[in-house]
Amino acid sequence: MSKNYINALLKPFRESNVVGALLKLFDTGPNQGLKRVGIAKNEVPTAKSGAAQYSSGVRKVTLIPGHGIGPEITVAVQKIFEAAKVPIEWDEVDVTAVRGPDGKFGIPQKAIDSVNANKIGLKGPLMTPVGKGYRSLNLALRKEFDLYANVRPCKSLDGIKTLYDNVDVVTIRENTEGEYSGIEHEIVDGVVQSIKLITEEASKRVAEFAFQFARDNKRKKVTAVHKANIMRMSDGLFLRCCRDLATKYPDIKFEERYLDTVCLNMVQDPSKFDVLVMPNLYGDIMSDMCSGLVGGLGLTPSGNIGKNGALFESVHGTAPAIAGQDKANPTALLLSAVMMLRHLQMYQHADNIEKACFTVLKEGRVLTEDLGGKSTCSDYTAEIIKNLHVHGTAPDIAGKDMANPTALLLSAIMMLRHLQLNEHADRVQNACYEVLREGKSLTGDLGGTGKCSEYTNAIISKLN
Repeated sequence: MSKNYINALLKPFRESNVVGALLKLFDTGPNQGLKRVGIAKNEVPTAKSGAAQYSSGVRKVTLIPGHGIGPEITVAVQKIFEAAKVPIEWDEVDVTAVRGPDGKFGIPQKAIDSVNANKIGLKGPLMTPVGKGYRSLNLALRKEFDLYANVRPCKSLDGIKTLYDNVDVVTIRENTEGEYSGIEHEIVDGVVQSIKLITEEASKRVAEFAFQFARDNKRKKVTAVHKANIMRMSDGLFLRCCRDLATKYPDIKFEERYLDTVCLNMVQDPSKFDVLVMPNLYGDIMSDMCSGLVGGLGLTPSGNIGKNGALFESVHGTAPAIAGQDKANPTALLLSAVMMLRHLQMYQHADNIEKACFTVLKEGRVLTEDLGGKSTCSDYTAEIIKNLHVHGTAPDIAGKDMANPTALLLSAIMMLRHLQLNEHADRVQNACYEVLREGKSLTGDLGGTGKCSEYTNAIISKLN
């Protein structure tokens, strides 16, 4: 088949904004698209035998529905992800505590194996019975997988009326030690001792995480929260580690504040703060307080990040009083799932779902009872799905150089991965994501004023 014949077949597609943009990236002409992404004639691979040789681009994620309302809000998130066509395969596991040979309760091995294999998970609320022999399942999960940094963004939302409309803070909490180290014992009857463990290693890595997070997310300031004036050795060590790390990030302003002072200043004027980093117990308290400033735990996402994995979660309770009644609010788990998508670099899917959720909250017509509405969880979920931007033919902008080619481009990247052209897929994907992050050449539906051709050329420029 001649090259002229192929070009003749492709001509009508080249004249289509979206497909033309994609073909421009993968053009077969001299020094054109295929060369840009590093694909030469002799580099096209041949398929090897066995389906395992191929990757569809679908990411497997451990799903822990949890207890109480957990299964209901988990189903809501799954429905929204399915409607948004997110390439996620759920690996559902149960983490209800099981008794081990030593008589203590712990996480089932199947759940541990799933998280170890997938390195990423989404978790609903968990209930831990109070009493001897029971250990917090949330704490157990963090320690089992060394999820050392808890990240909790708290930002004012349109449509949610609170005392403040300018909250935009992120609490970063050391997640593995401090007062939650689990080192407790009874000295004599009526006297119990609990050990607060602070190590240099854990303090340095969470401090570095906080500064790097600030830099990556274009934040300007990191505040170390402590009580080193009272606990001079333990909090003193944590504070010294933060000071040391601050010298490596001269572009980020650093300040240190006492915990009680931060609590006072936060409720007076939350705009004074940006990113806060602190030991475990302080972070537990401070993050919940910040959630209260933006509408409560039902609206707050959360992620636990480790070196070799991450677990995103809703941080509210199991709400057994309304479990099974279709009254639960899935927003916190949904926004945590959006955080997870960004962690997986699925930015377009994350933006699509987040925008749909925020639109429903802003309109205020279909809300669950805890948000001031009268709708069911199912109704609220369906309303978010209605507001998703699912790619169509968009005849109203056809031929006007206004179309957004991102969805088709990312599908083409999935195709490259299916063909085991992973290096080329990474180059194109990184170029696309860099343009999206910069936000300078975006099409109208992405909040920009650029044309389809300008957006395409911006991506191409990142490949050169």
